[in-house]
Amino acid sequence: MKIIIITGLSGAGKTKAVDCMEDLGYYCIDNLPPKLMQNFLSLGSDNIEKAALVMDIRGGDFFSDLIQGIEDLEKDGLNYKVIFLEASDEVLVRRFKESRRIHPVTKDGNLGYGIKLEREKLLKIREIADYIIDTSHIQESELKEELKKIVNEHQDIESLPINLVSFGFKHGILLEADLVFDVRFIPNPFYLASMKKLTGNNKKVRDYVMKWEESTVFIDKVKDLVDFLMPYYIKEGKSQLVIGIGCTGGHHRSVALANELAEILMKEGKHIIVNHRDL
Repeated sequence: MKIIIITGLSGAGKTKAVDCMEDLGYYCIDNLPPKLMQNFLSLGSDNIEKAALVMDIRGGDFFSDLIQGIEDLEKDGLNYKVIFLEASDEVLVRRFKESRRIHPVTKDGNLGYGIKLEREKLLKIREIADYIIDTSHIQESELKEELKKIVNEHQDIESLPINLVSFGFKHGILLEADLVFDVRFIPNPFYLASMKKLTGNNKKVRDYVMKWEESTVFIDKVKDLVDFLMPYYIKEGKSQLVIGIGCTGGHHRSVALANELAEILMKEGKHIIVNHRDL
């Protein structure tokens, strides 16, 4: 299991960080008592591939167990990273005033004292953090980009999911695609009575589509492009790559070519998901 521990100062953006981690496919738990971390990991180890755990000063006396919890992760040889979020005193004061929330360290409304005391309490965990992000002058979108870079830092090409989606242009372009390929230049089996009512999932249709030289050249060139782009997409922090392959109706050519490309990429060990939107 890949484990990300998110901690830091109150008001520094941990809630926004959790939203981002959920978007990246992490199982997230907010305000987890550190003593329960090992229990959670033992329960979820078989079903959860990656988890983001938020542990901060809201845990009160329980928070003091976080250092020991991290040391236990190290002893067990688990894959974990600690991300510490912070911001300047001025920014934290402004955020608390805008949200009208009470600082968790002090209940008397003395924000300055609460922030100072929390910094002192978190000093040790800050020192052992793998990454420190100052959110004073960054937008939420920029925080998301920073987190993406951190969690994808050691991601290899095979681990980035590629979603191959066939579709028909007459039903509308695939809006969520990162790359769109128009394969209407390939002869259309729809106009042959024996294949009109079949789809690209049928071997007869697939063999027909793939017998043309332009089809094999197209597959080779798309594969080369994917191989070229993958390292750069990973470096940029992309969590998945969506490739749209479109023909007229989304039943024959696009389906057959998406299936063909999927098989080739899967043989190379890539993580492939195939969807046929308009079937």
